[in-house]
Amino acid sequence: MSDTTHEGAVATSAPPSPDDGLTPAELAAKYGLSVSGARPGLIEYVRQLWGRRHFILAFSQAKLTAQYSQAKLGQLWQVATPLLNALVYFLIFGLILEADRGMERDEYVPFLVTGVFVFTFTQSSVMAGVRSISGNLGLVRALHFPRASLPISFALQQLQQLMFSMIVLVIIAMAFGSYPALSWLLVLPALVLQFVFNIGLALIMARLGSRTPDLAQLMPFVMRTWMYASGVMFSIPEMLKDKDLPLWVTDVLQWNPAAVYMDLVRFALIDGYGNENLPPHVWAVGLGWALLIGGAGFVYFWKAEERYGRG
Repeated sequence: MSDTTHEGAVATSAPPSPDDGLTPAELAAKYGLSVSGARPGLIEYVRQLWGRRHFILAFSQAKLTAQYSQAKLGQLWQVATPLLNALVYFLIFGLILEADRGMERDEYVPFLVTGVFVFTFTQSSVMAGVRSISGNLGLVRALHFPRASLPISFALQQLQQLMFSMIVLVIIAMAFGSYPALSWLLVLPALVLQFVFNIGLALIMARLGSRTPDLAQLMPFVMRTWMYASGVMFSIPEMLKDKDLPLWVTDVLQWNPAAVYMDLVRFALIDGYGNENLPPHVWAVGLGWALLIGGAGFVYFWKAEERYGRG
């Protein structure tokens, strides 16, 4: 098709395109295009995460190695830090405030150290999760990968760090009269449940922290309050049995997930820590917390997948 201009020149116009009149969505569907960085389906997202499993493991190991690279004692601080915390709590709560009521000294020391180590596992996972996206924006913006890899790798880093602490915990338990038994095998499923719970919590905090960086400044106060309410330094039933409080208060404190996982590990390792110290159906409660927070946290994080690193 051609037209003659007022100067006598001939101009040729292009024929109409078959795409004329199509909306952007229709054009994308016609040519198989998709939005860059769009959130995949949940099953596909899980598949992508599994495909990045080697990256998750390598990233967690690199972070663990670099954590104390500038310190002269190096990786020894992985054990020394929670051990020093346990010593301080023993001096304050065990000797001065007599929080060891209802327990012999041989039982209270491993009780306290177990509580500190196990709670630190959750505390560190939460704190690392808050910063996992906001503290790695360069990586998030430069590479395309499932963003859940970051909080999961940080939780895995804390699990590896706990393994070093468990060696010290075993030595302390044996030094105070608790020797290896079949019950010690229960530590493994207890820590697996706690690890799943920690991953879910880290994913939740990662999404919240990606939009509110100031949350990292608030969380130490939240975690400290949670620690004092979880029986890290004292037995919850013993501490509350003479108090004029409703029974549900004790139940809520004992069923809180941090207390549940500490009690499971204490029951497995400490000879004098029997069933009477555990809330009813403690394994079912531990499994429930792991499935609830692990599953809900994963879905909650996945829902905002395409928004991480933008803005």
